[in-house]
Amino acid sequence: MSDLSMLINGLKVTAEKGATFERRNPLDGSVATRAPAASPADAVMAVESAAEAFKTWSETGPNERRALLLKAADALEAKLPKFVEAVAAETGATGMWAGFNTMLAASMIREAASLTTQVAGEVIPSDVPGSLAMGVRQPAGVVLGIAPWNAPIILGVRAICVPLACGNTVIFKGSENCPRTHQLIAEAFQDAGFPPGVVNYITNAPADAGAVVEAMVAHPAVRRVNFTGSTKVGKIIAMTCAKYLKPVVLELGGKAPMVILDDANIEDAVNGAAFGAFANSGQICMSTERIIVDQKIADEFVKKFSDKAKNLPLGDPRKPEPVVLGSVIGQGTVDHCNALIDDALAKGAKLLCGGKADSTLMPATVLDHVTPAMRIYHEETFGPVKCVVRVKGVEEAIACANDNEYGLSAAVFGGDIARAFNVARKIDSGICHVNGPTVHDEAQMPFGGVKGSGIGRFGGKAGIAEFTELRWITLQTTPRHYPF
Repeated sequence: MSDLSMLINGLKVTAEKGATFERRNPLDGSVATRAPAASPADAVMAVESAAEAFKTWSETGPNERRALLLKAADALEAKLPKFVEAVAAETGATGMWAGFNTMLAASMIREAASLTTQVAGEVIPSDVPGSLAMGVRQPAGVVLGIAPWNAPIILGVRAICVPLACGNTVIFKGSENCPRTHQLIAEAFQDAGFPPGVVNYITNAPADAGAVVEAMVAHPAVRRVNFTGSTKVGKIIAMTCAKYLKPVVLELGGKAPMVILDDANIEDAVNGAAFGAFANSGQICMSTERIIVDQKIADEFVKKFSDKAKNLPLGDPRKPEPVVLGSVIGQGTVDHCNALIDDALAKGAKLLCGGKADSTLMPATVLDHVTPAMRIYHEETFGPVKCVVRVKGVEEAIACANDNEYGLSAAVFGGDIARAFNVARKIDSGICHVNGPTVHDEAQMPFGGVKGSGIGRFGGKAGIAEFTELRWITLQTTPRHYPF
């Protein structure tokens, strides 16, 4: 168990009146972390620190920002053993998942470093003689980044690295489920030598989240908000931002469909589905949630897929034996998935492997012959419980893929690449991979969803557009004629 502190203006601080909260390990209930429970006053202090630091950070040259970001990437990688320990203790996830998170997060910081010289504008032709008209991108101001627990290092880093590259200062609000993991990210930026106030880190007790977030969003210095998490909470964040007219980037829930056409390579599809469905026990926004398979090949696919799923090792990630499936985040996930299984079986689904769990060590579970009458057809499981929907032909597959409120990631497997690509184009999602899994992220790609999966895009030049102000500035180079 570790006691944590917040980071405000380069100093490690406690919360007002020394208030704390505990995060417990989901497997045995032991106290994993005791963290500061910030008050709205603490949150405002963090904003004011970031606002003061913005005055100088926004004027730093791109190479200075790049050098610090590259140091932060190295510092983050050096913390890998600590990340492995913290992720297992706080969220129950595996060492494999913590390692992947650290690798990709470091890549994201390095990609952000490469963007510092790409915060570019344009010269736009003007009808006014002698007018040099420009679209200029400038840092927006203080950015509030709110990250979740499920891919804690990737999503924590993503919340802050591109804003920093663009010349903004940030407040990083850690997840109540993994404050220690998220503090390690803040420490990496501190170790890299970022000036005081450029990166601030706060934590709060779950009950205080709404008041703490609103105190920051309401502050005039906060000019951008980004949030990754559930659609339910994302709507609350969006309404709060609307109240104060603050631009927001939201990456929310998903029900990622994987379409397997009748000419797909079965082995490739099985491997892609298993990775997409069961990486991090299915607790990824991009996780394959619905496997839509043409009835011509469905029997062969489900046999091989269920055989692979039932052999995925499950166990306590804190022990030395390597596992693919660790603990899920809490008993709430177990209860939700068990209810979905009961509902599906009662309405005619067939259990291929796994089944209901009595602890947070949930086995890989596959349900076949799922129909729209079943809750699992529509609801995000966010656990290792997946459903197979059998369809007849391409058009039915597309209709099924689009038959839900979400639209983050999707995948299509097929031998005829042109046909598979055209299916991908017709799926309502921000991301779609042909002959690749739904779980796929790269730092330079525009990442985000449509419909209930959010608004805006993280990553690469798309991130620059989200975290800068585009200003129209003119320079009159010759005398201008006026009508009066």
